[in-house]
Amino acid sequence: MTQPHRHATHPGIVKRLKRAEGHLRHVIGMIEEGRPCADITVQLQAVEKAVVAAKRTLIHDHIDHCLGAGGESDLVEMKALAKLL
Repeated sequence: MTQPHRHATHPGIVKRLKRAEGHLRHVIGMIEEGRPCADITVQLQAVEKAVVAAKRTLIHDHIDHCLGAGGESDLVEMKALAKLL
C-alpha cells in the first residue's frame, strides 16, 4: 500500500474547493429558482475563480515539492503542467 501524498497546502486547497462546492450548489439553486442570468453569472465567476486558484496552488506546490531532480522527465512534466495554468 502506498503512503498518502500530502503537502502543507492541501488543507487550504480542500477548504477552498469546499467553498466552491457550496457556491456551485447555490448557483444550481439559483438556476432552479429562475433567478436572473446576470446574478447567476456573477456566482459562476466566483466558483470558477475558486477552482482556478485551487488548481494553481496545487500545481505550484507540486512543482516546488515533487519536481527537482532536473531530469528529462521533470522537464516533460513541467511543460505539461504549464499548459494547465
